Amino acid sequence: FQANILTELKNWKLNLIQHHKLQMRQEKEKHATHVKQLQNEMENQKELLHTYELSISRKDEVITTLTKSLEKQKERVELMRKFTQWRIQHVKSKQEEYANKIADRQFRTALMKKVWAAWRSVCEVKWKEKVARACQLRAEDVCVQLTNDYEAKMAELTTTLEQTKAEILRLHNERDQYEDTMKKAFMRGVCALNLEAMTMFQCK
Repeated sequence: FQANILTELKNWKLNLIQHHKLQMRQEKEKHATHVKQLQNEMENQKELLHTYELSISRKDEVITTLTKSLEKQKERVELMRKFTQWRIQHVKSKQEEYANKIADRQFRTALMKKVWAAWRSVCEVKWKEKVARACQLRAEDVCVQLTNDYEAKMAELTTTLEQTKAEILRLHNERDQYEDTMKKAFMRGVCALNLEAMTMFQCK
């Protein structure tokens, strides 16, 4: 009876050892499978990371290009502003020069009238009145002609100034539209990244 019990216990021990070895083998296989899955997942994550790095580098290049373009646009607007200021100063200097010429001409006309009146004062009173009236009419005609010429010149310069202002406004509008287009492009890029991330999580 004792021998039977020892034999039975030995069989139980052998069965337990075999069962334990079987469980260990199964656990090792599960562990190897799990490790392989983790390695595969790690490789996939590395590939995804590489893809993201490429995408980020491309976006950095796009941002750099857009920044350079904005700088060029800014320089162009600055040049246009300086050119407009120079043009306005040039027009003002032309106006001042023209006004000085008109003033000199008026001064010479007035001086000539005075000389003419002094010379004519020696003559008879009637001739003095006639000549003074004629000189006055002539001076008024000259003043009217000079005034018309000055107004025409002012109108031309005003038109030029309005065209320059319209060009500056158009350039500002183009810059605003360019900035809006950049913002939309950035938002589209962010939305594309979000959709790609959502797709990856759904696949998992």
